[in-house]
Amino acid sequence: MSTKVLVTGAAGFIGFHTVRRLLDTTDYEVVGLDNINDYYPMTLKFERLKALGIHPDFIRYGKKTSSKLHDRFDFIRMDLTDEKSIIDLFHQSSFDYVIHLAAQAGVRYSIDNPNAYIQSNVVGFNHILEACRTYPVKHLVYASSSSVYGLNKEQPFSVNHKVDQPASLYAATKKSNELMAHTYSHLFQIPTTGLRFFTVYGPWGRPDMAPMLFAKAIMNGDPINVYNNGKMARDFTFVDDIVDGVCRVTETVPTPNHNGLPYRIFNIGNSQPVQLMDFIDVLGKELDQEVKMNFMPMQDGDVVSTHADTSELKEAVGYQPKTSIQEGVKAFVNWYKTFYSPH
Repeated sequence: MSTKVLVTGAAGFIGFHTVRRLLDTTDYEVVGLDNINDYYPMTLKFERLKALGIHPDFIRYGKKTSSKLHDRFDFIRMDLTDEKSIIDLFHQSSFDYVIHLAAQAGVRYSIDNPNAYIQSNVVGFNHILEACRTYPVKHLVYASSSSVYGLNKEQPFSVNHKVDQPASLYAATKKSNELMAHTYSHLFQIPTTGLRFFTVYGPWGRPDMAPMLFAKAIMNGDPINVYNNGKMARDFTFVDDIVDGVCRVTETVPTPNHNGLPYRIFNIGNSQPVQLMDFIDVLGKELDQEVKMNFMPMQDGDVVSTHADTSELKEAVGYQPKTSIQEGVKAFVNWYKTFYSPH
């Protein structure tokens, strides 16, 4: 029997790349799930699906759409808050692995739209956990976030640090996911691994994230907003390196930890923080455009710097990022110019 994998958030940035990697490098049967909401333009999500062989005209809620490019890929439009449909999907499909990447993303959006985060990131995640309990899987891998470190001053961020000072509701929902997963690992022995993603960028990225916002403004000759007067650093991580880690982790089912639970948390990042001004400099050079800047104060819910300690992930699965900022930004810019070029 073939191995079956569910990837939630399949029309999203990391989900899309994860599905493509699984189809290219394994013989798994992959089901992608996404509600295709309008948090950012749905056209980009539909274009990602087209690249996977799913034509938007054939998508129907709750019905599987087969890929025209990959005979091992089906897509289903479904909302995580639709508990009955989620349970029915697990009943019908008998998944071996679940890679849960769907979530309401964005730190600042959570300040004004808290309910969207509670519904998707807390209620929706609980439905995934319940489905994994009712129809057991070999491994549930889920997206956490570097934002859980919040106001923590000690760097590099280690999974052994306390994460009880979130700076945004988004961060709080991600921390709640880790606690919920721990409970289900404890009560029902569900093997779970949470991955704290650090500033993922690359082709097909989210329009609300800095690289896309910056590229659009620079190409239009508009100034970019640089917060905290540019005195910020991020552990920018190229999406291909992230996906490599996700796939390695998925196939490495956690053994009982020191508490006897099949539960793990890992940082997944580049472990080489880049000053924001340096990132902007590389981006401007690749775009071959002058960069105009508006220097702004710190935004609510934001943090000055992030730096991942990924030593435990390296030890567990051999994770080793390979893409430099120069290489990653070049790949991003090449895609951006092609995707957004006038037709």
